[in-house]
Amino acid sequence: MNSAIADRPTTASRPIRPVAISNWLFIVAGLVFLTVVVGGITRLTESGLSITVWDPIKGAIPPLSDADWQSAFDLYRQTPEYIEINGPAGMDLAAFKFIFFWEWFHRLIGRVIGLAFALPLLWFAVRRSIPEGFGGRLAGLLLLGAAQGFLGWFMVQSGLVDRTDVSHFRLSAHLLLALFIIAALIWTALDLRQLARTGEKRFARITRPGAITSAVLFVQLLLGAWVAGLDAGYVASDWPLMQGRLVPDGIDWSQGVGFALTHDPFLLHFLHRWWAFVLVLALVIFARRLKPLSARASRTIHIVFGTQVLLGIATVMTGMNIALAVLHQAVGALLVASVAWGVHVAGQRS
Repeated sequence: MNSAIADRPTTASRPIRPVAISNWLFIVAGLVFLTVVVGGITRLTESGLSITVWDPIKGAIPPLSDADWQSAFDLYRQTPEYIEINGPAGMDLAAFKFIFFWEWFHRLIGRVIGLAFALPLLWFAVRRSIPEGFGGRLAGLLLLGAAQGFLGWFMVQSGLVDRTDVSHFRLSAHLLLALFIIAALIWTALDLRQLARTGEKRFARITRPGAITSAVLFVQLLLGAWVAGLDAGYVASDWPLMQGRLVPDGIDWSQGVGFALTHDPFLLHFLHRWWAFVLVLALVIFARRLKPLSARASRTIHIVFGTQVLLGIATVMTGMNIALAVLHQAVGALLVASVAWGVHVAGQRS
């Protein structure tokens, strides 16, 4: 059967609604994008360790009295970050309230996303509006969202005892999972659009060019997350050279190549800069092959990666200006979304 089934009942008892579910998933993807942006602000303002407890229910309400604020501040004053950095710098309660807000807001958006996904999912399930084959996928997305919440707290825990910041490995896992969720939401929403348009249950697959492009993008995202977690963006503010050299001074090879590749801020900054051009080449090739299938998707990928490169250079040359750095992370998330769209188009037409 090739006729479209756009949001109309296939039986009297089962009103299949692929377009409505698709629209809902796009909205949730937008909310996840928002939390990625706010997460970038949280990281850049060093706010992530300001809330030292995890309470999924009561934690949605910020301190309301002076006593509550003082209690939250006292808990933070026990952390290594305060003892070694912010305490000696003279942080007072007013400054604490600023960093507390960004971490609280970041967690609040996470809670909103959980409700915005779980409640409509329950509604569609009760109404039996979920097309066949999508129930398991939507349940999997729900589990990924729950895992993201646990991973966020696992990340925060790494900075509460023996160190003044969070583990860059846990931070990268937290960020990359959020970006994967965005891509998965978009992919599923596009599959639903395809079902609504054609009535066929022949969904997109990941082609070899799409897989290669996605792998190259993953490496760059991982490097970027490690650069962020290690504050490696601050080690050089010139471009294209670093400290006037192609390969910067300061790379510590004393603990081996493997350790340097995963821990050294100079080397990771260098790799993030130059892998970007490997990614640009991969994206240009992929987008050009995509153009006959969807000029819009091809054009979007070109625009987004071009903007991202310029923002990356500007962020470095301004000494990590916070507005530019946040935009750089935001456009990185948009690049993930646009590549997911392109890979889906390529897999849909293959």
